[in-house]
Order: sequence, then C-alpha cells, then structure tokens
Amino acid sequence: MIEEAYTLSIEEVIKRSDSNASSGLNSRLAAEKLRQYGQNLLTRNKPKSPWHILLEQFLSPIVYILVGAMILAFLFSEAIEGLAILLVIIINAAIGFIMEYQAMRSFSALRKMVQTVSLVRRDGKEKRIKSNLLVPGDIILVQAGDVVPADARILEQKGLLLKESMLTGESAEVQKSLEVLPNKTRLTEQTNMLFNGTIVSRGSALAIVTATGDHTAIGQISRMTQAEEKKRAPLQERLTTLTNWLILITIALAAIIVISGLITSNDPVVMLKTGIALAVAAIPEGLPVVATITLARGMLKLSRQQVVIKKLESVQTLGETNIICTDKTGTLTENKMKVRLVEFEESKLDFRQNPEQAETLKKDNLSQDFFKVAILCNNSNPKKTNTHGDAIEEALMDFVEKVKVNTKEIVDDFPEVLELPFDVEKKIMATVNKNEESFIINVKGAPESVFDRCSHLNTGTEIKSFSNKEEWLQKVEKYASEGLKMLAFANKSIDTLPEKKDLINDLVLVGIVGFLDPPREDIKRTIQIYDDAGISVKMITGDHPGTAINIAKAIGLVKGNDNNKAILGTEYADFNDLNSNQKKDLLEANVFARMLPGQKLELVQLFQKNEGVVGMLGDGVNDAPALKTADIGIAMGVRGTEAAKEVADVILLDDKFTAIRLAIHQGRAIFENIRYFVIFLISCNLAEVISVSIASFSNLPMPLLPMQILYLNLVTDVFPALALGMGKGSKGIMKNKPRPPGEGILTKQHWIATISYGLSVTLSVIGMVIYADHFMAASLIQTNNMAFNTLVLAQLFNIFNLPKRRTSFFKNEVTSNKWVWLALIVSLFITYLGYSNEFLSDILNLEYLSVEQVFLSFLFAMSSLLISQIIKRSGLLKE
Repeated sequence: MIEEAYTLSIEEVIKRSDSNASSGLNSRLAAEKLRQYGQNLLTRNKPKSPWHILLEQFLSPIVYILVGAMILAFLFSEAIEGLAILLVIIINAAIGFIMEYQAMRSFSALRKMVQTVSLVRRDGKEKRIKSNLLVPGDIILVQAGDVVPADARILEQKGLLLKESMLTGESAEVQKSLEVLPNKTRLTEQTNMLFNGTIVSRGSALAIVTATGDHTAIGQISRMTQAEEKKRAPLQERLTTLTNWLILITIALAAIIVISGLITSNDPVVMLKTGIALAVAAIPEGLPVVATITLARGMLKLSRQQVVIKKLESVQTLGETNIICTDKTGTLTENKMKVRLVEFEESKLDFRQNPEQAETLKKDNLSQDFFKVAILCNNSNPKKTNTHGDAIEEALMDFVEKVKVNTKEIVDDFPEVLELPFDVEKKIMATVNKNEESFIINVKGAPESVFDRCSHLNTGTEIKSFSNKEEWLQKVEKYASEGLKMLAFANKSIDTLPEKKDLINDLVLVGIVGFLDPPREDIKRTIQIYDDAGISVKMITGDHPGTAINIAKAIGLVKGNDNNKAILGTEYADFNDLNSNQKKDLLEANVFARMLPGQKLELVQLFQKNEGVVGMLGDGVNDAPALKTADIGIAMGVRGTEAAKEVADVILLDDKFTAIRLAIHQGRAIFENIRYFVIFLISCNLAEVISVSIASFSNLPMPLLPMQILYLNLVTDVFPALALGMGKGSKGIMKNKPRPPGEGILTKQHWIATISYGLSVTLSVIGMVIYADHFMAASLIQTNNMAFNTLVLAQLFNIFNLPKRRTSFFKNEVTSNKWVWLALIVSLFITYLGYSNEFLSDILNLEYLSVEQVFLSFLFAMSSLLISQIIKRSGLLKE
C-alpha cells in the first residue's frame, strides 16, 4: 500500500509500486501482491444467525423469574401450572424471533450482491478482471458512469469530474488534477486521488491503485464503524430497570409471607406454594408478550409505509428521539441540480422562491442566445448519443424543456462542427456550430474563466465593451455565498474558423446561471411538525456552508437572521476538547458544514452526552460510524450504501425524510401504549398480591388460588393489555415535547396512580370476601369464586382509569379504541369458560354462582372504578 500517495509525484508512486504506466503489472507480481495484501474487499460483520436471534429472546430478567417459577411448580408436582408458565415463555420468544428474523431477511434482500469488474493494464494488455482481484500497483482505466474500484493516484485525466458525496458528504461534483498536494491535505481536497466507491460523472482517467480493501478511505471508515459499540435501546433499559424492581419486590414479599407463615404454621410446603403463588401474582407474565406484540405491530405498520425496522426496540426508540441529525444532499434536497437563477446585464430572473417564473425567461431579448448555449454546449443534448452529460448539463436540458423550448429545432438548425471538451485547468467547455454561412461558438464554464476570455457584453439591445468585470465577479461571489453553483455563458459569431487556440478568445458575455439542489417540497412542513414536537433537527453535511444555510432557510431550519451561520468542521480540531462557549455554540446550532466522517460521529456523541436521544439519517459510507453510534440509525434504502444500511436500525425504502415523522408518531404512540398497559398490568397484579397477603395474615378465606392467579394473568390481563397496545395514541401526541432522556416507563406520579388503582381493586376484592364470609355465610369455595369474579370485573373496569385526568371519561383514547371493547368481551367469555368447561373449572376450583352472587361481584367491582375516579378527578392523582 502507498501511504499518502497524494503527496508523491506520479513517478515516485509508480516506482514504489514496482509498476509501469504503459504496461501495468505482470501477472506473477500481481499474484504475489494478492497473496500479500488479500482481496480488494471490505471486512463485513457477519449477520446474526437464527440461533443467536432465538437465544436473545430468552435473555430477560422476567423470563429468568418465569423459568424459576416454572421449575418450582414442577418440583411441587404442579405440572399444569408449570406448563402454563412454559407456554408464556415460548409465545414471547416465538413472537420476538419471528419479527426480528423477518426484519433481518428483509434487510438481506435489500443488499445488491453485484460482482463488479475493472479495466486494467496487465502484461502490456488492457483486460477486464474482477474488482476484488485488484492489487496496489495495478493501472486502471475509468470513464463516465464507472464506480471507482479502489483508491488510486491519477496519472492522466481528461475532463474528469467525480461524485464523492457518499464518501465526503459534499454534493458538488469534484474536479480532479495531477498536481502534488501538501501533507495532511483533507480528504475532501485530495484532488489528485480517486477513491473506492465514488462515481465518475464525466471524463476519463488513467490511475495507479494505491490502496485496496480495508486500507482504502472507505475501509478506514468501515473499521471506525465496527469499532463503535451500539448503545442499548432506551426501552430495553427501562423495561430492564422496571423488571429488576418488580423482581426485588416479588422476592421480598414472597420471603416475608413464607417466613411469617412458617412461624405461625406447621406446613412449610403449603407456605412455599403460597410464596410461589405470590411470585406468580406479582410478576406480570403478560408484560414481555404484550410489549413484544405491541412493538411487532408497530414494526409491521411501518413496513407498510416503506420503513423497515431491523430490531423491535427501534420502533419505540424513534418516539423518544429529541434530536435528528441528517445529511443534506438527497435527504432534505432532491439530489438533482436545477436552474434557479439567470442574470443578464439588464435583467435578472430568480426562481428560488417562485420556480414558475421560469416561463417569463422566453420574453427576454437574450433568451435565444441563452438557450443556444444551454442546448448546444451540452453533452446531454439529443445529438450527443455517445457522451454522458453531468448533473449541471442535465439540469440545463430539464430547464429548457420545462420552459417549452424546441430543443430538436435548435440542435437541427445549428449542427455541431467541433467540440472543445471541458478542461479541468481552463474550466471551460465550448462547441462550434454551423449557422447558415457562418459559425457560432457557444461557451460555458466557471465564471472567472469565462470572464477572462470575454471582451464584450451583450445587453440584449447592443454589444458593448465588457468594462464591468469586477461588478460581475462580485455578483458571482454573492450568489455562491448563498449556496448557488454558478456558471457563465458566452458566445460569438465568426465567418471563418480560426486556429483552435483562438476559438475561445474575444467572447461576448451572455449572462450567468445559478444552480441549486432544491429542498424537497414536503420538507418544510415536516420540519415544522418536528419543531412543534420539540425535536431539534441538525443538518450535518460536508457541503459548502453557503449551500447549507440556503437550504436551511428554505426549509425553515433557520429563521430570519437568527442562527444563520453554519458551524464549520474546519474550525474544530477536536469536539471532545471544547471551552464552554464552543460547546454552547455546537449544542445550539442547527447547521454544520464541511464536516468529516469522524466529526459527524463526535457530534452525535456530544449530543448524547448532553441528554440527547439522537436519530441519525445518512446514506454514505461517511455516515456509517455516526449511524451506528446514534440511538437510532436511519439509512436510505434506494441510494444508501451497503455500509450505511448494514449498521442502521431503520431503513427508509423510499428515501423519504417525511417517513420518519410517521415512525416518530408511531414510536410515541407505542410508548404511551406501553405505559398504559404497564400501569394496567402492575396495578392489577398488585391487587392480587395485596389481596392474597391480607388474607394470609388475617385468616380470611383465600380470594385467589395459584392456578386462578395464573389464569387471570395469562388471559384476562393479557387481552386488555394487548388492546391498549393497539391504540393510535392520544390526540395531539406530536404536539408534546419529548420525554426527558432519563425518565423511566413509570414516573413517580405514575407509580402513585398505579398503587392507587391497585388499592382500589384490593378494597373491592377484600370487601367482597368479608361480605361473603361474614354476612352471607358463604362456603369457602363460593367466597373464593365471588372474590375471583370481583377481581376479574374490577381489573376490566380498571382499564378506564388510564386516560389522563383532563380528558373526558366517556371520550378518550381508550374508549375510542375498538380493540379495548373486543378485549373486554373476550375476557368475559374466557371467564365464563372457566365456569362452564368441566376441565377448566376443576383446575381452577370454580363452580356456578347464583344471579345474586354475580350481581354482588359486579357491584363491588364497580366500586373500585368509582373510588379511583373520585381520587383521580379530585386532582390527587396528577399523572
């Protein structure tokens, strides 16, 4: 490998490579180098195996507790109880496995495993070989449309332009040269080099390979990506924290009950069984199942919106995002140059605010001269079948077609006689076209180069001396600072063709043209939605600061004169070594330009250290490290590189920035739903624990038996919880600010509400037990069954406690959820099944109750809802 080849002369690079520019490497030496350096391939992380994905589904504290409870159940010969718990574990693992495995397969289908070939010189001949067999020292030939197969030093070039945005993040095509560059020249300014994965947009080149595989610029970024560790999803952390608390509480409660029971009882086995029953009651077995299904449903909904989620937790993480870092080119913009300004000596048409004004150009006296240069001096015009126009030339052709100019007529009336291709040093392209008995020379190029060759200026009414060159240069500089890419148009008419070297002298200036990659039409509205939702959008690009600010203003990312300056990556050596003012500037800025891949990564890390939950959008190899480090990495599916898609958590199949808004809405709704069903499950299970505990300490009839608890938790709890997970989210959910990054699933106020609801249900159950035992003199089994019924109904009524206090009791996100009503019906049917099915009724110790007993259960259950609502509506609960 040739280190820092951009600092070496062509002769020195060839000498160090043991190569020859005219004949290339010989096959023997190429084979030796291939053995020494390996194939020209990037190291890829191996995808997870199906077994790995399956194993991950069991790595959860709740699953550990369930496994422990299952083992104990089998040890105490409670086989049905043990099998029921095993069924819960299997269902949860199966759902998680199926969804993540399907996401992995969807991602794999996106990868385009195309074996590319390269044109090389070997053994004195030009031949095509597989690109993975290239070695340092190979002489390669590339032309317009080719993907550069390895890093290489340019030996010869003709009108060469490259698209390097996937590597550098800059949208502008890069002009290349042969001159030696100083040491430590930035990657974006190494103009004598070709880089692996970039695209030749115009011209051709002969180059010598200096690096292959992981040693290329792309390879170094790839290694940086693999070195970064992926943070745990916030939901995963919160569920783990919540679960750990539940486990501690469960163990403590079970231990207290067992020990106290052993002191007062001579039957340790009975007390151990009671402890297991309490453990089963305390742990919401349905939580992992419901959380998994809720996330999976969100994942499926988003897949229908062309959003592929690669891991379940990523759905919810989107809802927590408070910062979105995004590239500019192709994400916020259309990734297609368009004419946005045309200025002549006495008129100017600016289409940036109103593109429809382009039609008025045809009324200008100079429009015909403008159209001739735009069409005739253009490799994209219909007659140029063997050439490939660049993005600017295609933009010119799109423009003239939009204003309904007859392109074919102009091309036919002015046939081409000669072309002077674009010259990188002169920065000019010219064509000579026949005009009846004379000739017309059409020229376009960099304004300063064209101005130097102009002696006259066309005003539209006369040809006069070009004496205000400085004024035109100032105009160009002003527009360039606004982000426009500028070209100058010139022409002249001659009777006879002079020497070639004199063709493009003494030109007549027609005017200047400004190009811009415009913002996507729907971006501005989306940015406003993010602003309303308290989400800060950060544009991070390798592009020109003027271009970045111009786009930022157009989409509403910066407003008025506030924050209208971009932070430049060139001004910061290390984002980890900042003073307080620099740190403040970086955290408050919305536009970052001239950023290198490593700096994108450092920015994401800086935001994360300052309470940011960061979503990162990108498509290039240069974005991959930041995509992996971000809390949620989002890659483009159409134009995204394999490196970006491989490390991302989310892939936008249609490359639409607006799709993220749908994902964030879905993510927020999912978290709200998860919070609802966690409150529901824990408050219901808390009621079971306290009810059993009170009965154990007070010698009251047991309101619940172990299998009844399991039956409740697996069936009548799970269906309402699942229904809550199907909710669309509360009205105006995208108007709320993001939750604080450290906030748990349940805040202090939510815990107070959860305990309050649990105690209300407990009061109704214990009240039913006391009433049945003392006032009705019911049998133990009747008392138990009435308490069981009361608990079932009270838990179902508990679902209506969940909406926020200020919402209507009758019209809210719960009552408008059709799945809730279906879940209530299903739960009541399953409860009835427990009585009517002989097998279930024997296992559950249930027998038919009288109408009076069922009605009393209903009244006591309804009282729990009434108590909760009185407490809630009085303002004592502020969740």
